Amino acid sequence: MSTVKPYNDESSKKEQVELMFDAIAPKYDLLNRILSLGIDISWRKKVIKIIKKADSKFILDIATGTGDLAIALAKTDTTKIIGLDLSEQMLSFGREKIKNNHLDSKIEMIKGDSEHLEFPDNHFDAVTAAFGVRNFGNLNKGLAEMYRVTKKDGNLVILEFSKPSNKFFKTIYYFYFCYVLPFIGKLISKDSRAYTYLPESVEAFPSGNEFVKILEEIGFKTIKWIPLTFGISSIYWAKK
Repeated sequence: MSTVKPYNDESSKKEQVELMFDAIAPKYDLLNRILSLGIDISWRKKVIKIIKKADSKFILDIATGTGDLAIALAKTDTTKIIGLDLSEQMLSFGREKIKNNHLDSKIEMIKGDSEHLEFPDNHFDAVTAAFGVRNFGNLNKGLAEMYRVTKKDGNLVILEFSKPSNKFFKTIYYFYFCYVLPFIGKLISKDSRAYTYLPESVEAFPSGNEFVKILEEIGFKTIKWIPLTFGISSIYWAKK
């Protein structure tokens, strides 16, 4: 798997990802809704459905960003959500949203590194990540940490962009993803690279069966791959 970095300079991918999200944080939620046409909301609802079915109460949300998934999880019968992210600016906007939703007592937002989680082994009922694992500096290391902190028989639920398989739809999708999306993203966020990095990182990321194999190598079992919206996005649901 090739390493794609937001700014292609000599600093690490992790450092660049943090810098990028700090820069686009003020417009991140707006751009998400515009660029996904709101479909990302329905994708997150599917993650919530899985977590409810698994009856997971204590959850770690990796790469939580501004807290969209954490907030949605907190509105179910979960007891505690910890949202973790590299970007303090993203967390800051997330904390404001949590306060506005009166969920301060249920969600804790902390700055941290997904590849070096400061939690004990077998700690969480479930670990989730929405559109975050693609940005790990070291994918296997990040996934291994997610495995470590998940309780035995606990759940891993990852929502991530993937590559559509339908040839006709793929043509339309790639035109939008590689040309329209970066143009709108640059216009609104004022970051010339962030939304060019997005399609580049999706293209470089192992999706589908390739990602399932990586999860198996980490140690996860009974892995389900659920393609969404013609394969634009996928849910990976696994047990420890």
